[in-house]
Amino acid sequence: MLTLSILAMILAVVPALLFCANLRAYAPPPRLWTPCPNLPTVSVLIPARNEELSIEAAVRSVLGSTGVRFEVVVMDDASTDRTAEIVRRLGEECQDVRLEQAPALPPGWNGKQHACWQLAQRARHDVLCFMDADVRLEPEALVRMSAFLQSSNAALVSGFPYQEARTLFEWLLLPLIHFVLLGFLPITRMRASADPAYAAGCGQFLLARRDAYFQSGGHEQIKTTMHDGLLLPRLLRRHGHRTDLADLTHLATCRMYRSAGEVWRGLAKNATEGLAAPARIVPVTLLLLGGQVLPFVLTAIIAARHGDASLATKICTLLALMAAYLPRILGVLRFRQPIESALLHPLGVLSLLALEWYALGRKITGGRATWKQRAYSAN
Repeated sequence: MLTLSILAMILAVVPALLFCANLRAYAPPPRLWTPCPNLPTVSVLIPARNEELSIEAAVRSVLGSTGVRFEVVVMDDASTDRTAEIVRRLGEECQDVRLEQAPALPPGWNGKQHACWQLAQRARHDVLCFMDADVRLEPEALVRMSAFLQSSNAALVSGFPYQEARTLFEWLLLPLIHFVLLGFLPITRMRASADPAYAAGCGQFLLARRDAYFQSGGHEQIKTTMHDGLLLPRLLRRHGHRTDLADLTHLATCRMYRSAGEVWRGLAKNATEGLAAPARIVPVTLLLLGGQVLPFVLTAIIAARHGDASLATKICTLLALMAAYLPRILGVLRFRQPIESALLHPLGVLSLLALEWYALGRKITGGRATWKQRAYSAN
């Protein structure tokens, strides 16, 4: 019992300490107190497939941007709803909005990556901002991230918007994005190196220098993936470029999914390119079970035995429990995450691991992943 308590304490304390250290490094892009006339112009590129419920709000949020010159290019990817009609009307209202039609999806391509690749080739400006259609930007978001790209000497910067979570599965799983990112990625080491092992990003908002993007091959080099948020930064790092992260909690908002089914399918579709990669899933499972679930199990066992455990066991278990909760409470305060998610932390971790193993099992058995009315090989 004491050995398990010590193990749980170590596995919980290490990511908790890293999470706390990363909170300072993972900061919002600096505020601009005076205009920056030398900022490069930006092409905001939005791939859209059947996005009639969200595309107008996304485009209008970009049009409200201040302090930087930009264009908005929307790629209608064979939508069967009113997406193209809405964007066409917005283009009539504002000359900075342009609608493009995606060519037929070639074999071997993921739909989003193909749309992004086509968008990049049609962009007119020096900085490419790939943004999902369900993201809403605050007026300062684009200029501050553009200045961050320039000051960081990175070829690509990204950030995680505030994630709206209204249903059980949303607020149970989505806040774990920040927990995994800040609890297991040393951001200072990421900034000191172009090593692809430290690649990280969010596909909802990616800002890249045009020359570095095309020199690295862009989305064409990751055409089969469903996870450009991770693989595009990794690609640029493989070509010697640096990438960076900023906190977009107060500068952008996203409602990724709207039901338990969408959450499960959406997170599972690219899980094997992240935590559920065959070489990664076993150590990740042991780390998360040992540090984030075991402390709660040990606490329940000690309580059931009416405290019949050594003082050392009780102290180690208490420290493990506190360390497991600390990042989640900080996440509630810093990233406006639901308190219910933090309180049910072990249940969220178990749900995440179930999803990761499901995704790996589907890949091994040759199953299909379906997204946006398209089916892709899970391999």
